[in-house]
Amino acid sequence: QVQLVESGGGLVQAGGSLRLSCAASGRTYSLYRMGWFRQAPGKEREFVARINWSTGTTYYADSVKGRFTISRDNAKNTVYLQMNSLKPEDTAVYYCAAVLYRSSVSTLARGYDYWGQGTQVTVSS
Repeated sequence: QVQLVESGGGLVQAGGSLRLSCAASGRTYSLYRMGWFRQAPGKEREFVARINWSTGTTYYADSVKGRFTISRDNAKNTVYLQMNSLKPEDTAVYYCAAVLYRSSVSTLARGYDYWGQGTQVTVSS
């Protein structure tokens, strides 16, 4: 089992920045991949970014590429999402996710087994 706790959400003006954190506990020695997803009201949960825990390899959704950066601190068992140049369309609840084994569906929610409670990000225009 892995427990995930997100923090860092809030209200920011368009063009501003926020950094989200996700602290993992439990079977962190078995982590394979962690990711960030988001869900806006009335929309499906969508992939934002993911990072392989051992190699640090990253991958981003086209909508955030060049603006968001995912990183991890293995010693702290924490993954971060640095969000710059925020837009109103980035408004959503952001969720951290984790999986303990190699999965071929790293950009889909079903590719992850563990989820945080979510943190609200609101970008005003």
